[in-house]
Amino acid sequence: MSFPRPAGIISQKIRKTDSSGKDSASRGALPFLPDLCSVTSLAALVLMGELLALVLVLALDGLREFSWQRLGLVSLVIQWVILPSAAVLCHLRPHLAKLSHKCAGAISFSAVLAVLGIVMGMQRYLRALLLQAGFDWWGLASDCLLGAICAGVVLRYAYLQQQLYNQQQAELGARIEALQSRIRPHFLFNSMNSLASLIAVDPDRAERLVEDLCAMFRASLADPKLVPLQQEINLAQRYLEIEALRLGERLKQQWQLEQGLEEIQLPSMLLQPLLENAVLHGVAQLREGGTITVNLAAKDGALKISIDNPLPRETVRPSSEGNGMAMENIRQRLAAYYGDRFKFTAYREGGHYRVAVQLPLFPREAARRDIKAAANSTRQAEVME
Repeated sequence: MSFPRPAGIISQKIRKTDSSGKDSASRGALPFLPDLCSVTSLAALVLMGELLALVLVLALDGLREFSWQRLGLVSLVIQWVILPSAAVLCHLRPHLAKLSHKCAGAISFSAVLAVLGIVMGMQRYLRALLLQAGFDWWGLASDCLLGAICAGVVLRYAYLQQQLYNQQQAELGARIEALQSRIRPHFLFNSMNSLASLIAVDPDRAERLVEDLCAMFRASLADPKLVPLQQEINLAQRYLEIEALRLGERLKQQWQLEQGLEEIQLPSMLLQPLLENAVLHGVAQLREGGTITVNLAAKDGALKISIDNPLPRETVRPSSEGNGMAMENIRQRLAAYYGDRFKFTAYREGGHYRVAVQLPLFPREAARRDIKAAANSTRQAEVME
């Protein structure tokens, strides 16, 4: 699943897409209007058109003389204006994003007026033809004026809605970037301590550690974004290799990964700070060391991540102040990406500390995973036969 990241003053790090993963706006500019190609936007426009038709019929006939036939005819005309206008604006959306707001607004309004004039003209022409009467130019002017007023109100509302969305995404991108930046110094200081302890003891391992750190910081200094799960796993395993140089055989790791999850998207630098807490506040505090168990699976349209590590017996509280701050930082990052659609729990159970994260899957990822699972099961059945 591609995740578009437009540039500009918004510098969006995440962006809402429809179920197909497509967006009619240009990637290099901020959209001027909402994406009218999406099913949600079209449904909202159709509903607004029906409400407008109901208002017009009630204003003309009143409730006592209400006519369902008139409502059907008015609704038909209004939908013939709305749907072509939405198609035209959807086609123009990438080009409008490159223009100034005044110019884009004028072009949008002119396009809707053109569609309105054509539809109303055809409606008046057919009516005159069926009734064998003269063409009512004043009626056409009244219809166009009323339609122009309604179109202006709707376009203004759509414009304000899109600008509010742009502002929210800008604030969200800045918040994610600020939360991401808190992880980098935390990881840097701990890594430098590991390097300092190795320089005098094992220079060769220290050199390898520097090389691994370069690769780690190249990933951690990248822009905050969603990355494939396999990339995040590789980064986390590289971090554990760095810690293994310091802890040796005391640090053991066990990965339980369900097949078909490699391309699932999740926030970058998510697993590494969780594993860092498991190492620093768990395995590193044990003389005999311990095993960090990482389980990743998809179930019920969600990615479930669990990390388990042993704790020293004399630990009264499951996490120190630094550990608690790191957990709260991760929780805030997940809230910035997913709102209230995620679950994050961290608790002590017996002599172990467990972290459980549940993230929603995007529709295309869930469908792609189901297809892969079906293909794998079919392939296994063929092999058994």
